[in-house]
Amino acid sequence: MPRSPRLTNCSRPSRPKSCRSDVIVVAVEQSEHEARIPNHVAVIMDGNGRWAKLRGLPRAAGHQAGAEAVRRTLKACIDLGIGHLTIFAFSSENWRRPEQEVDDLMGLLRFYLKKEISHLKGRGIRLGFIGDRTGLAPDILEIMSHAEQQTAKGDRLCVTVALNYGARDEIVRAMRSLGQDIAQGRISPDAIDEALITARLDTKNIPDPDLIIRTSGEQRLSNFLAWQGAYAELVFAPVLWPDFGRADLDAALDEYQKRDRRYGEVAVS
Repeated sequence: MPRSPRLTNCSRPSRPKSCRSDVIVVAVEQSEHEARIPNHVAVIMDGNGRWAKLRGLPRAAGHQAGAEAVRRTLKACIDLGIGHLTIFAFSSENWRRPEQEVDDLMGLLRFYLKKEISHLKGRGIRLGFIGDRTGLAPDILEIMSHAEQQTAKGDRLCVTVALNYGARDEIVRAMRSLGQDIAQGRISPDAIDEALITARLDTKNIPDPDLIIRTSGEQRLSNFLAWQGAYAELVFAPVLWPDFGRADLDAALDEYQKRDRRYGEVAVS
């Protein structure tokens, strides 16, 4: 598939105009289709362990296969003109998993962030992270910072990795920050509104997700983007994450395009 045009600030690419009537019709159809392409897709990547178990493999093999699914999804998002992709890589609750599995996940994170940095940079991908960084090892923090710096000029796709992330924890940290400012007299309690709370969240520089996809068939959000996903469309894909491919993303987008996003308003008949 041909490489899509470069994005400006991760916005969706525009298409060239034409004076031919038949081309105009096609262009209008394409424009309508693009208008229904979500700007921000978030993914709960579930099913790595079950994928490995079905094949008699260790769970680490499932996580490795899941990393390859991430690569496929990045390419698909660029091809489709999606501006933002957020992936739920490691939750604040995942520390409760067996120590060996946590070590494997952190090792895989280190490996792929180092290995993929030049690939991400070359594809015009800007990488960022959300989550509580205080719980992460110093060397991982250094790798994350380096990745952010190296990809800062990416303008084709903004990828946010949720790492040591939990929506409730994020909101608690935001409330603590606001509480400190109130206690020190920097803001008044009456000044607190949605915009001020949003500005204290990890995602303050990221638009809210339009579509949240969860793989593996499970139908829950698992403490992911609770504030930001208030009006997101939800699609629960039956496929396990390591098997997730372009066809599965297209199916989720087709479902998204059928939805009528009213944001609490009454549908116009």
